[in-house]
Amino acid sequence: MENADLLVRINQNFSSFSKGQRLLANYIMENYDKAAFVTASRMGHTVGVSESTVVRFAIALGYDGYPALQKALQEMIRNRLTSIQRIEVSNDIIGNQDVVTSVMQSDMEKIRMTMEEIDRESFQAAVDTIVNAKKIYILGTRSSGSLAGFMSFYFGLMFDNVVHVGESANQEIFDQIVQVGEGDVTIGLSFPRYSRRTVRAINFAHERGSKVVAITDSASNSMAKAADYVLLAKSDMASFVDSLVAPLSIVNALLVAISLKRQEQNRGVLEELESLWEQYRVYQPFGGETAREPADGEEGYAEHHG
Repeated sequence: MENADLLVRINQNFSSFSKGQRLLANYIMENYDKAAFVTASRMGHTVGVSESTVVRFAIALGYDGYPALQKALQEMIRNRLTSIQRIEVSNDIIGNQDVVTSVMQSDMEKIRMTMEEIDRESFQAAVDTIVNAKKIYILGTRSSGSLAGFMSFYFGLMFDNVVHVGESANQEIFDQIVQVGEGDVTIGLSFPRYSRRTVRAINFAHERGSKVVAITDSASNSMAKAADYVLLAKSDMASFVDSLVAPLSIVNALLVAISLKRQEQNRGVLEELESLWEQYRVYQPFGGETAREPADGEEGYAEHHG
């Protein structure tokens, strides 16, 4: 069942519900932001029905049980809630718990679930497609822009055909991907609340014949539907922001897998870069050592590129 159709389905089936189920339906439609994070027992108590009635209600909507209904609600609201509503929901979830412990335990669970559920075949196919692409477009906006920037930086060390497509005051996204086509690969990163610009750009790349790799949280969102390969990462709410720990882990895994396939091709480039980094003092010496004085012409370069 599509999560976006949940409220519509409740409305369509409302007349066939029992009295208790109608109470549940009204509660969910009026308080879906809170309903998504309460147990079946607590929801039943709030509405005034038994826990078994809550479970039967979930089954009547086509779910295997209440946990599946709750998951659908959570996925639905993540792209509906305003920033203020997200803060209120996170306050209900965390309550009096230690914030550091709560957030980090949640992040560890997201990585564990992502590791267990990721499609290994799609992952390997994405790696092979990227390695053999004519041009690699990496696209992420809003909060996903940081992921796209991180990926683009390291891809730029391994390939000479990388285009980092980002938000710019001087350039529209479509200006940056107008030449995308067959033989290229477009990597899109998007998590709730999904950016329309990212989704439209991914659809454009797909229509132009580019292979599309989607790194996102749901196979049912618009970007994933346009993708040839979908790499799913868990990304639940953490206050008004989404946790991007698991998505970053997938990006790391892609970088490692690709670097292993291109060891010989990248060796010479990396050796030259190391020499240049040393020559132009790009990095601070380890252990507080005193850096050597720059040679003539190096100071200006270091300041300009630092």
